[in-house]
Amino acid sequence: MPENNRIEFKQKVTDHLEKEVVAFLNYLGGGIIYIGIANDGKIIGIEDIDQVQLQIKDRIKNNIAPSCMGLFDVVAETRDEKDIIKLIIASGQERPYYIKKYGMSSKGAFMRSGSASEPMTARMIEDLFIKRTKTSIGKMASPNQELKFEQLRIYYDAMGKTLQTTFPKSLELLTADDKLNYVAYLLADNNNTSVKVAKYAGTTRVDLIQTEEFGFCSLIKATKQVLDKIEVENKTFTTITSKERIEKKQWNTVALREAVINAMVHNDYTYELAPKFEFFSDRFEITSYGTLPQGVSKEEFFQGVSIPRSKEIMRVFRDMDLVEQLGSGVPRILQSYGQECFYFSENFTRMSFPMDEEVQKTVVETVVETVGKTAREIMEILKINPNSTSEAIAKQLKISIRGVEYNLNKLKKLGIIRREGATKNGKWLVI
Repeated sequence: MPENNRIEFKQKVTDHLEKEVVAFLNYLGGGIIYIGIANDGKIIGIEDIDQVQLQIKDRIKNNIAPSCMGLFDVVAETRDEKDIIKLIIASGQERPYYIKKYGMSSKGAFMRSGSASEPMTARMIEDLFIKRTKTSIGKMASPNQELKFEQLRIYYDAMGKTLQTTFPKSLELLTADDKLNYVAYLLADNNNTSVKVAKYAGTTRVDLIQTEEFGFCSLIKATKQVLDKIEVENKTFTTITSKERIEKKQWNTVALREAVINAMVHNDYTYELAPKFEFFSDRFEITSYGTLPQGVSKEEFFQGVSIPRSKEIMRVFRDMDLVEQLGSGVPRILQSYGQECFYFSENFTRMSFPMDEEVQKTVVETVVETVGKTAREIMEILKINPNSTSEAIAKQLKISIRGVEYNLNKLKKLGIIRREGATKNGKWLVI
């Protein structure tokens, strides 16, 4: 794996660390710095890796502006039985970033160019500054300044971390004029953010059979509640063959967890709306607001290029171990589901995960067994003749037309059959 525009090797931590980090912060999509690997790719390793990790975090926190907390991960790895450090850096929304002591100048601001970090020209710095995101939830004031954070404090305590009295400042929950910002509002014990989980009988949004609201509380608590709900809904089905007993979930649990967290973290809360989660008879969908970050292609998105919409939310979710590493979520989803499961519009992003085919078949067979003899007979008629009318079916089965229509509606609500086309000229499809 050679050095390139997104990968840099460092044999050890040098005085140029901040320069390399700044270059990746300013480079759209960020990159990775491996420390403990020589320029030729030879694994050298690092002594006292814990101390080096703390040193790196401290230097990035104190020597780079604007604050990039939440935009980097310092991860210990082992290669060839030697310890190395993987420093993952995401591109920020407040570019240009620069080394504090040199200011926003060519001596302090750098940009990745090929496998090198080059000084930015005055024109490049000016262009990035003009494009800098002015409206973000980190800069928006909370609509309520009398906020309480007991839930957040409990979650930090459970992680063995303590929220000091100065946490609004350390977690960047304040605006420039020291008011609680919109991130603080989302993390507070009480807010007006509602997260909905809906369940439909069929494949469309016509027959809603259940809806639950989570939220009006800390975003961390709402996320955990949604994860718990989805775990309950993601049922396990068993198939017994002559050789073995096979147990399968309706959806891959790792992919769904990553998708839920990805939606909660990257949702554009300037819409004042939260993501929504929907179960259908054949799929699970997540809709979050906001589309791809400006300048990021679909190909880069699928490769794991990360530009957090809110570095403040990202930081807290990482403190809670809800996010494993920057940029790891989408690649983990793609291990189980294809790129076609993602849809991007101008205003929202949707992820649609089909139910496991074998499980879906088992589910349908189970449902079919419970619908009753008459409904099953109607299904068999529709398989042979999709154009059958209620009158024809009633005559064939020697039951009332009302009885046929009752069973047709039951099968429709369960997602077993679907009507295609107009009432007179359409046909029935047995799903």
